[in-house]
Amino acid sequence: MKNPIETDRLILRELLLSDAEGMFELDSNPNVHLFVGNRPVKHIEESIEYIKFVHKQYKDFGTGRWAVVLKETNEFIGWSGIKYITDEINNHKNFYELGYRFIEKHWGKGYASEAGKAFVDYAFNEMKVETLYAYADAGNENSRKILEKLGFHFVNSFEYNEELEVWYELKNPNSL
Repeated sequence: MKNPIETDRLILRELLLSDAEGMFELDSNPNVHLFVGNRPVKHIEESIEYIKFVHKQYKDFGTGRWAVVLKETNEFIGWSGIKYITDEINNHKNFYELGYRFIEKHWGKGYASEAGKAFVDYAFNEMKVETLYAYADAGNENSRKILEKLGFHFVNSFEYNEELEVWYELKNPNSL
């Protein structure tokens, strides 16, 4: 396991099977899935399978989504992190993507930006990634604001899984 990352309010660490209840709370909420395919999970076993899938990504690619935990309460509030994507999306393949998803009661508190900033730093300074990418549903204004706050630049709109998406990128300032 990689060492956790600490921010002012958060602990970012690899997902554990013990996060399954929090993952289920997150991914069973239809509001959370509004901009990510509208397919909320129905059974906690799906959350357990997702965590196992992420563990395989850690093993195969050395990276993946991590749990976001509130320092103050040790509560699982969502996930964030760098995923290595091997599928083709928007004419890109084999790239690093920043993502995040939070339990609804924790929206609007700056956690996505705080975790995102830590993962951008991690990707550029520890992983030595040249460019980070991110994409969001074109209608997800909040996610777009977070990406722009983190320094990502809008590149284009594209269709993915029959949805209009927006593509962002951020170049590593250390390799310019």
